Amino acid sequence: MESPQLLKQRLSYQGRKFNFEVAKLRLPNGAEGDWECIRHPGGALAVPVTKDGKLVLVRQYRFAFQERLLEFPAGTIEVNEDPAETIKREIEEETGYRADYWRSLGKFPLAPGYSDEYIYAFLAQNLEKLAEPPPQDNDEDMEVVLMTVEELEQAILAGNLVDAKTIASFFLARPFL
Repeated sequence: MESPQLLKQRLSYQGRKFNFEVAKLRLPNGAEGDWECIRHPGGALAVPVTKDGKLVLVRQYRFAFQERLLEFPAGTIEVNEDPAETIKREIEEETGYRADYWRSLGKFPLAPGYSDEYIYAFLAQNLEKLAEPPPQDNDEDMEVVLMTVEELEQAILAGNLVDAKTIASFFLARPFL
C-alpha cells in the first residue's frame, strides 16, 4: 500500500513537555489535508507492588481535567534517557519507594490518533519505603494511595479509576500479581 506524501510540515508550538506540529499530506487517492500531531518524547510507568502485595498509586492533579486522578506513578522520558531509568527515578520521587525487582511489560501508544507518545510499562516488585524520600517536583500535587489488587479492580469497574495508561498497565501486569 502506498504511503501518504508529505507536502509541508510546520511546528506550531514548542513546549516544555511536548511539541505540536501540523503536516499537509497528499493521500494515495489524491486528497490533500492537514494532520495535527502532538510530538512527545514518551513516558515510563510502573505498576509498583509492596512486599505485602499492595499496589502503590498516586492521586495527582491533572490540569486538562481540573481534578485529581488515580494513577500508577509515571514520568516523561528525558533526552537520551532509558525508560527504565526514568521510572526508577520517578517512582522514588512520586511515592518514596524503591523496588528490588523490575520486569518490562512492553510499550504501547497512548493516543495514536493525535500523538506519537509511547508508554513503557514496568512491573516494580518488593518495594521498600525510603528512609529519606527525594523531594517531589515543584509542579506536582499528589498523594500516595495503597490498594489491594481487588480494590483496584473495583475502582476500575466503578469508574473511579479512568486513566487509560494505568488500566492498560494493570492488565499487562495482572498475570504476575
